[in-house]
Amino acid sequence: MRHARAFWLRAPGEGEIRPVELPEPAGDEVLVRTLYTGVSRGTETLIFRGEVPESQYAVMRAPFQEGDLPGPVKYGYLNVGVVAQGPPELLGRTVFCLYPHQTAYVVPASAVIAVPDGVPPARAVLAGTMETAVNALWDAAPLVGDRVTVVGAGMVGCCVAGLLARFPGVRIQLVDVDPGRAAVADALGVDFALPADAAGGRDLVVHASATSTGLQRSLDLLGPEGTVIELSWYGTREVRLLLGGAFHSGRLAIRASQVGAVAPARRARRTTTDRLTLALDLLRDPAFDALLTGESHFERLPDVLARLAAGSLPALCHVITYDAPGHERRRVSTYDAADDDHRRSDGCTA
Repeated sequence: MRHARAFWLRAPGEGEIRPVELPEPAGDEVLVRTLYTGVSRGTETLIFRGEVPESQYAVMRAPFQEGDLPGPVKYGYLNVGVVAQGPPELLGRTVFCLYPHQTAYVVPASAVIAVPDGVPPARAVLAGTMETAVNALWDAAPLVGDRVTVVGAGMVGCCVAGLLARFPGVRIQLVDVDPGRAAVADALGVDFALPADAAGGRDLVVHASATSTGLQRSLDLLGPEGTVIELSWYGTREVRLLLGGAFHSGRLAIRASQVGAVAPARRARRTTTDRLTLALDLLRDPAFDALLTGESHFERLPDVLARLAAGSLPALCHVITYDAPGHERRRVSTYDAADDDHRRSDGCTA
């Protein structure tokens, strides 16, 4: 029996590291030693604070979650590791898995996807977020020449903006209240604006700020018969909107997009595995390294999640590092939560 260590949310606001005993992999399973995990800041901080409505506990269940919300629960889904035991075609390969924060784990071989050549392991933790962005754009279906705004320059919003920058003729603007996000927008090759300066008359707005003010601003930026694609997850927070202006006269629309199922536009021809494979392939672009703005060692994760949830630790994607034998750790961050100092190394701000 092998031993590992896993992060658990004991109760809302209380995280801890627990020992885990791993079974011997069966013939159709793999043993993976973790290299990196990523903190899905929006979802995981809501869960850490206990802000998921009870009616959504089953919907929010992660693929390899143990325990139940609000806790104790082992939660997470951005894991990159190396196959230490398994089928010959996977042995030694770097893989992505929708697995929580844990030093090693055993899963069916079908649950891991090989990380493509040209995608560094640290960048690959963005695969789950990129998958959300892919699904959102399948829902949104932007057209050539569209004027599109993304409101909210977090992990999801930045992935959406980065993909939209590749669409022919699309004029894309990334909007956020934090002027520091301008550097990330520049790295992604898109225009940046503060909310008050954002361009109006948009054909499409993708909203990912998880705030009422962000959703309201998204509606205000639309042209007649425009659509807001809503990606934010609010948990138990109330959303308030003013719909007495152009909402009805302009025939505006708000449409939800959620990654739990493949978007209807592609559901008959794409599986969730197809979607995740595409997300990993899209991460060949080094521009997405701009989203990796912090790192900490696994042993610090209880404190890191508490600080992310409280808003005292600035980050887009905070990367968690592990001591995997035989693999040199690549430093990815401009900020290490072990320190209180910001260390600028790549021109990005958290």
